[in-house]
Amino acid sequence: MVPVAPPDEFWQGVEQFNQQEYYACHDSLEALWIEAVEPQKRFYQGVLQIAVACHHLLNLNWRGAVILLGEGMGRLRDYQPDYEGIDVTSLIIQSAELLQALQKSGQEQVADFVKYLEAEPSGDANEFSEEAIARLPRIWRVES
Repeated sequence: MVPVAPPDEFWQGVEQFNQQEYYACHDSLEALWIEAVEPQKRFYQGVLQIAVACHHLLNLNWRGAVILLGEGMGRLRDYQPDYEGIDVTSLIIQSAELLQALQKSGQEQVADFVKYLEAEPSGDANEFSEEAIARLPRIWRVES
């Protein structure tokens, strides 16, 4: 079966994801996910879950972020290294780094963790400098 090129709405969702407009991304991708068939359905759901995880994190919902990061990565594993023009491996690595950093910092520190993520990078050391290796994930396109 030859893969079908993703619709424009998918690329709109990717742009929203990369602009950290996670709720809008959710709306864009959910509409595609509902109508999709396999293998696109599972792929869209994995990306959607990572977007919702980031939305939860920015709303200080540590548990929701941790659960959905794990579920999203699990759904995307079979699509590596790339799928539908997306560098899936990179998205999984970034999401895994964020998940690991969240797990290290713990639920009690979620507000400080999010402040660190939103802060401009500086040379100052702080308690999250080692744990928060990555920022919020980005979706990268694969060169054809």
